[in-house]
Amino acid sequence: MNLTRAARVAIVGGGIGGLVCARVLQLHGRSVTVFEREPAFDARPQGGTLDLHPDTGQAALRAADLLDRFHALSRPEGQEWRAVEHTTAAALEHEWPPGDEGAGEEDRPEIDRGHLRGLLLDSLAPGTVRWGHAVGKALPLLDGSCRLVFADGTTEDFDLVVGADGAWSRVRAAVSEALPGYTGVTFVETGFDDSDVRHPDLARLVGPGTLVAKSGSTMLFAQRNSNGHIRAYVAFRAPLDWHTAAGLDLDDAAAIRTYLSQRLDGWAEGLRYAVLDGDHDFVHRPLFALPVPHVWEHVPGVTLLGDAAHLMPPLGVGANHALLDGTDLAQALIREERVDDAVRAYEELMLPRSSELAKQCAEGLENLVP
Repeated sequence: MNLTRAARVAIVGGGIGGLVCARVLQLHGRSVTVFEREPAFDARPQGGTLDLHPDTGQAALRAADLLDRFHALSRPEGQEWRAVEHTTAAALEHEWPPGDEGAGEEDRPEIDRGHLRGLLLDSLAPGTVRWGHAVGKALPLLDGSCRLVFADGTTEDFDLVVGADGAWSRVRAAVSEALPGYTGVTFVETGFDDSDVRHPDLARLVGPGTLVAKSGSTMLFAQRNSNGHIRAYVAFRAPLDWHTAAGLDLDDAAAIRTYLSQRLDGWAEGLRYAVLDGDHDFVHRPLFALPVPHVWEHVPGVTLLGDAAHLMPPLGVGANHALLDGTDLAQALIREERVDDAVRAYEELMLPRSSELAKQCAEGLENLVP
């Protein structure tokens, strides 16, 4: 019988869901190791901005005793939302963040993903994260434990392996044959540095939060990050190989710019600028999602959280629920006497919740980019 108090717990993936799970376990004196394939925290860009919801992301950080530190880093003004008409950039809808009189239940402050990940990493005991440890697969064993097989061929056994390793999880195969499928929507991303000084017209148009514009199956998002950085995305429906069919090389920035310029023909100049005049190369981001619903029969010794469990379109809920998954699993491991009972309790809570959420996100993407 694997008891939770002395359990050997491995979390595969050092994203925010896995890290918050590790943090809550350590707060309660439990042992945990996080395996991350990247060699260091700053090995790659950390992504854009996240709005953390009171009943999910913020609730998770409260359980991790990190909510005050989150608020010190967050940007409440980033909640502002501006929708504009695509040919004139005239305002269609404008939502302000709640003021002092409205702050509380509806507050969804923004935070850069890198800042949130850094906050979680700093909260862990030294040595918790083993960098540069790529996992090849997880093998459930007959005694209810699980063996991690690393990319270098070495192995290590644990009472519980948690797959928190994202969309293309190597752990997922231990419980499910499902693979992410292309949603039919792709994003092309660029960015603007020091926008208030170098791109003042765009900075004023975007404001402190998010700007959106839409025409048919093409949508533009521009989001303020910290330090004056703006990330801009154009989203559209297209085959996965749209660039090949159009005769484009994704590394040819001039050709991609010409294609996007044609796609945005007739759009307001300020909106075209947000896509065509960035300081960074274009990044191709096709959207993938797991089947809806994605569920599995319980397998002793292994479970999933975050995108590994319920990859869905990025409509503002995935990161929040990854954080909630992490704290729910950690709290089940603290509450239950046996590891298997804890994992069953967690999956009975998480799987129905994530299935309904994934359904809503799939429908939301259809409406957003028809």
